Amino acid sequence: MKNSTSGSWFQVSSAEVLGSLESNIDQGLPEAVVVDRQEQYGANVLTETKGKSPLVLFLDQFKDPMIYILLAAAIVTLFLQEWVEAIVILVIVLANAIIGFVQESRALQAMKALSQAMDTEATILRDGTRKQISARELVPGDIVLLQSGDKVPADMRLLQVRELQIDESALTGESLPVKKGTDTLAADTALADRNNMVYSSTLVTYGTGTGVVTAIGDSTEIGHINEMIASADVLETPLTRKIHHFSRILLFGILCISAAALAFGLIRGYSMGEVFLGVVALAIGTIPESLPAVITVTLALGVTRMAGRHAIIRKLPAVETLGSTTVVCSDKTGTLTQNEMTVQEVLAGGELYTVSGVGYAPEGSFSLGEVAVAPQSIPTLIEILQGGLLCNDSRLAPSDGGLRVEGDPTEGALITSAHKAGLVSEQATADLPRVDAIPFESEYMYMATLNDPGPNRPRVMYVKGSVEAILPRCAAAYDSQMTQTRLDQEEIEARVSAMAGQGLRVLAFARREMPAETETIDHDDVTGLTFLGLQAMIDPPRMETAGAVHGCYKAGVRVKMITGDHVVTAAAIANQIVEDWVHDEARLRGFEFEIQALSGQQLEKLEGDDLLDTAAQTHVFARVAPEQKLRLVEALQAKGNVVAMTGDGVNDAPALRQADIGIAMGITGTAVAKEAADMVLTDDNFATIKDAVEEGRAVYDNIIKFIGWTLPTNVAEGGVILLAMIFGQALPISPLQILWINTVTAGLLGLTLAFEPKEPGIMERPPRNPQEAILSPALTGRVLMVGGLLIIAVFLVYERALIHHVDIAAAQTAAVNAIVFGEIFYLFNCRSMRYPVSKIGFFTNWRLLAGAVGMVLLQLIFTYAGIMNRVFGTAPIGPRQWGLILGVSLAIFLIVEIEKGLRRRGKSAEQLAQAVVLEK
Repeated sequence: MKNSTSGSWFQVSSAEVLGSLESNIDQGLPEAVVVDRQEQYGANVLTETKGKSPLVLFLDQFKDPMIYILLAAAIVTLFLQEWVEAIVILVIVLANAIIGFVQESRALQAMKALSQAMDTEATILRDGTRKQISARELVPGDIVLLQSGDKVPADMRLLQVRELQIDESALTGESLPVKKGTDTLAADTALADRNNMVYSSTLVTYGTGTGVVTAIGDSTEIGHINEMIASADVLETPLTRKIHHFSRILLFGILCISAAALAFGLIRGYSMGEVFLGVVALAIGTIPESLPAVITVTLALGVTRMAGRHAIIRKLPAVETLGSTTVVCSDKTGTLTQNEMTVQEVLAGGELYTVSGVGYAPEGSFSLGEVAVAPQSIPTLIEILQGGLLCNDSRLAPSDGGLRVEGDPTEGALITSAHKAGLVSEQATADLPRVDAIPFESEYMYMATLNDPGPNRPRVMYVKGSVEAILPRCAAAYDSQMTQTRLDQEEIEARVSAMAGQGLRVLAFARREMPAETETIDHDDVTGLTFLGLQAMIDPPRMETAGAVHGCYKAGVRVKMITGDHVVTAAAIANQIVEDWVHDEARLRGFEFEIQALSGQQLEKLEGDDLLDTAAQTHVFARVAPEQKLRLVEALQAKGNVVAMTGDGVNDAPALRQADIGIAMGITGTAVAKEAADMVLTDDNFATIKDAVEEGRAVYDNIIKFIGWTLPTNVAEGGVILLAMIFGQALPISPLQILWINTVTAGLLGLTLAFEPKEPGIMERPPRNPQEAILSPALTGRVLMVGGLLIIAVFLVYERALIHHVDIAAAQTAAVNAIVFGEIFYLFNCRSMRYPVSKIGFFTNWRLLAGAVGMVLLQLIFTYAGIMNRVFGTAPIGPRQWGLILGVSLAIFLIVEIEKGLRRRGKSAEQLAQAVVLEK
């Protein structure tokens, strides 16, 4: 027996498969052979990849320069016996480590969920006896019996089928159940089209079948996906990459400044104790110890807001990653579309009627051209709709305030179209009860029912099926008044081609009157039919999808559809989504827009730069296999994109894990997809992704606002200490006072920036360059400018206090207040890095106003309370000092507002110049 893998069993006949596997369809495998094969192949389970131990995983969370800085700050504060500050810093470090540990541990649960997905029961033949066993015990060569409701326990080549349909959406992305057969297939047949195979963890939705196991465990298609999940890189998010880079620069800067301070102190003749005190003060001043905590809180607030918009974040950094996204790779079925087949056109009596409404809700109308029609007044239209209602084995059932189909989604669409015309299922079946039926068989491609209209009346046989199967069996057609007329086969075929070109699935309908005494029908009776017409359907886009995709387009985020459906259907849906706006905008710019679609088979042939370019330029990828989804994500990332990938099936898990942000469907998604994802959509709606991108951008904006606000303080504190040591002066601010400033202001002032609402036009800006450092040139300039202004303010207030014979404690108190009030005024500047406060709205963030008032009160206590004077070495100051403090703080605010205005004016001129160039 050749080695059993998922392989190419679909290429050979059933007899050859049985021969290769040394099995027998009537007897199955002997128990003795089963024992040997279980030893040879092992259990039918997936291998779980061994990862890092929990301890190593936890310790890895401390491998970060910012953590080193925080630990250094904790050591310094412990040395100074500032126990509260040291404990706070250590708690921050520990909290961040725990969050990272939990997130990474949860991300690695995908493979465990995949193993559980294979745990099921199987009905088999062994030694000629039918028995039920655990799927774990299956071996290659086992004969397995399948029936509706079963989970397929292993990869199998089908030997016999009877109306067998398999839901393979979790594996291939195919939105409809796949009808199975036993015929041998060509070598280049794609996975989604291998209808003589069934695959582990897919579901039997209809019919029965018998198959022989060809692959188990890691050798199955789902096992191949498991390997890809294990090998997919877990990428750093743009934010974590930038924070790590920023932390390394900061660590290097602190070490350099501390070394310089040490050198200058020794040169100036300070004692070692004084030098050490100065270096400690400088280090404390330049460490932004609150940064990780504020980032975590800001991300957590984003998580809360997103939950209110139907997006559940499983990993905190994913919040910001969404705001960096440049490409969204979206599944079609259920995400961009309704996941409810809908009849959109009906050809009856030679006339083409359009049907409004989407999904299974019986709400919609019929129109001929632009004119609304009453279906009950058109006999042939009612007859074809009644045929679709009666020649039907499915039903619509209530579900969560709506309707769901129990059975074939195509038949659900036929029931809905009949209901829209006023027909009632129960009444129709009572008036024309079914006497007999010919179930759908792939060999014949049609279904027929015999219905009884009452005593002494001819019975009616309704037939529905593929156009190719129905038309040759028709001898005539009906006009609009149910009068027989000539069948124009060429005209009908032209109509079918036009419908198929729109991605519509087309079913043909016909009828035949049978003698009143007829009790049964068979395939010989399905002839001499009279053609009723066509019903054409599609799973239409969600109503909000077009607006959401347009919103992404305006935000510079490209959207690509990746689906298991056919190319024509996928391209048609894509065109429906964009036709209201892309084509109009393209014409305004003087070019024609066309959806570029590619199949998985075409994609498979691309390598290197061809793959990268095609991935960037193509809008729709159809009939795509799991490994091809993974290649697409990798190709887009190789072009420098931040990629968001949606998915709901097991087949999507590797790509979800590889993507910068994986997005799973909460309603239809498998446990495997959800475990591999960073975010879960509770409404399975693409519009939620657009909302999440908007929230992600707001989160990143607020993080940048905090960094832009806090770093000037660190620059000022470090600069004041360094300059004092260079010029041999007493320190204007003590280490303990620096700790007060950094600890209190970060929580009471800086944290309020996390609550800033979204800025105007946030979704009209292009995505951020993923390679851009967190400290952009503009932000660096702002930090240095404000830091310099604060240094000037401190020395001005400090020296003026000494000039007026204020003691050193009061002078230091004035210096501390100069920094704090400078931070308060500058906080209002930082509510937007682009716009003036007047545009943002003064009262739109009440927490910030409350924080500013609270900080003023605390500074008054810091300045005048006796206990604070003793602990921090402060002293009361007079009106002269307060006037100067408020004056320099107001000056800082005005200078920053002027700088923002100049920068906006410069950007506007640059954009105008670019527009002129583009126009030319």
